[in-house]
Amino acid sequence: MPGESEVDLRHHGDTETGPGLLDFAVNVRTGTPPAWLAERIRASVADLAAYPDPSAARRAVARRHGRDRADVLLTAGAAEAFVLLARVLTPRRAVVVHPQFTEPEAALRAAGHRAERAILPPDFTLDPALVPDDADLVVVGNPTNPTSVLHPARDLERLARPGRVLVVDEAFADCVPGEPESLAGRADVPGLVVVRSLTKTWGLAGLRAGYLLADPALVARLADAQPLWSVSTPALVATEACSAPEAVAEADAWARELGDQRAGLAADLRALGLHVTPAAAASFLLVRTEDGEGLRARMREHGIALRRGDTFPGLGPDWLRVAVRERDTARRMTRVLAQLL
Repeated sequence: MPGESEVDLRHHGDTETGPGLLDFAVNVRTGTPPAWLAERIRASVADLAAYPDPSAARRAVARRHGRDRADVLLTAGAAEAFVLLARVLTPRRAVVVHPQFTEPEAALRAAGHRAERAILPPDFTLDPALVPDDADLVVVGNPTNPTSVLHPARDLERLARPGRVLVVDEAFADCVPGEPESLAGRADVPGLVVVRSLTKTWGLAGLRAGYLLADPALVARLADAQPLWSVSTPALVATEACSAPEAVAEADAWARELGDQRAGLAADLRALGLHVTPAAAASFLLVRTEDGEGLRARMREHGIALRRGDTFPGLGPDWLRVAVRERDTARRMTRVLAQLL
C-alpha cells in the first residue's frame, strides 16, 4: 500500500507513563475534571439503576453546534465512533491522511478494510492533491494528533464531494480559541462526518465520552450498529454539561491560556536546538531531534515521560510528541532536557 510501513497502530501515550514519572506523554489537560463537572458526574451515580437516556445530552450537543438532533450520535469516546464507521461503511478505497491518530486506521483494518495512507511531508500542512480522486472514504485530523497542525476549513472542504465520506477528527478542536476551522456546524458539506471527544479538555479519558455529527441517514445506520446503552449515564451527564454555553466559554478561556503555554514551551525547545513543528494549535508539540528514541529513554530514566513518534505512520524514531503543561512544570522538563542534549 502506498507509503505504508509496519508500525504499532495500537500504541498510545498512556503506555508511556508510569508511577513517579512527570507526564508529558498524554494529551489530557491536567487538573481536570474541574470541580463543578466532577460533582455533576458524582451526582449521576444516584441514577445508575435506570437505563441511560441520551435525549438531554443529544439535544445539548445539537444546540452547541447549531445542528439538528438527528445529526448527532453520542459515543463512548471518539474511539467508538471510528469503530462504528469502520463496521458500517463499505469503502472501495479508504485513505487515511497521516501522520495522525492511529485508531481510525486500526479500526478500518480490524473491520477487514484495506486502508491506504496519504503521508504529509514536514511541516505536515494539508495538501488535498495528495488524496486520490477516487477515494470514497477519507480520514483526517484537525488539529492533527501528533503534529498539532490546524488545517484551514477551506482545504478540508476541498476533500468533500458526492459519493465520498469525509471523516474529520476534531478531538482537539476546542484547543483553538473560537474553533475557527471547525466543520462541526456544517451540515451542508456532502459526506461530512465530524468526530469529537470530551476526553482531552475536560479530563474524562476514563469516562469515555464523545460524539459524531453527520447526515441523519448515516447517523441512523451507525446507531443501528451501536450496542444498546453504549454511553453510560455519567458520560451522558458529562456530555450535556460540557456542551452548555458556560462550559464552552470556560473551554475557550483555557484554550487562550494554552496558547501562551504552548508558545513558551515551543520557544524553550527551539532554544535547545530542537526542531518544533510550526503552526502548532493543540495541547502538544511535535519535536524532531537526531536521537529521539535515545533521548526519550534517557528522559524516562530521569523521571519524565515523552511520547515516541515512530508509531505514527509518516514519522520515525527522531520524532517525539511533547504535551503542553503549565509553565513551571514545563520548565522542570526543559531543564532536564538541556542537561541530556
